[in-house]
Amino acid sequence: MTEVSSLTGRLLVATPALADPNFDRAVVLLLDHDEEGSLGVVLNRPTPVDVGDILEGWADLAGEPGVVFQGGPVSLDSALGVAVIPGDAAGESAPLGWRRVHGAIGLVDLEAPPELLASAVGSLRIFAGYAGWGPGQLEDELVEGAWYVVESEPGDVSSPSPERLWRAVLRRQRNELAMVATYPDDPSLN
Repeated sequence: MTEVSSLTGRLLVATPALADPNFDRAVVLLLDHDEEGSLGVVLNRPTPVDVGDILEGWADLAGEPGVVFQGGPVSLDSALGVAVIPGDAAGESAPLGWRRVHGAIGLVDLEAPPELLASAVGSLRIFAGYAGWGPGQLEDELVEGAWYVVESEPGDVSSPSPERLWRAVLRRQRNELAMVATYPDDPSLN
């Protein structure tokens, strides 16, 4: 097997050619990527369910919109918390209940008391389910042209307009990907 270069912390942005409806115009933050597979959460799929309806203690820390996001098609009955810890708190002494994924972005232990993180969290999103790939599966999809791989920014996790995130991420690229942001929702109407 060829060596896998980790994409942890990067974004997968669905190409217009990706036919899977679970990932139509999806922006996925990769939380883990190695030779054993990949795991991420879809950042732009808000649900109508309030965080307080599921995890009452975490509702005050969740950014706007304060709803649960569908992290992907796998294990929709499980919850993942992703938080940005800004400034020095993201340094060597990470707060209890938070594990760094990339830079200031990390996973939250939702079993921990929210008070442990309240003073450190810059933004928090709760995801129901996740997107997962077995060994080599994501690499095959990348070769097939299903995804663009781009750098993440801490603000991607907490975008107040998740429905615009796909275009916004593409638009900020400094190459031909910026043009893809103008791709019509339905090219047959063009």
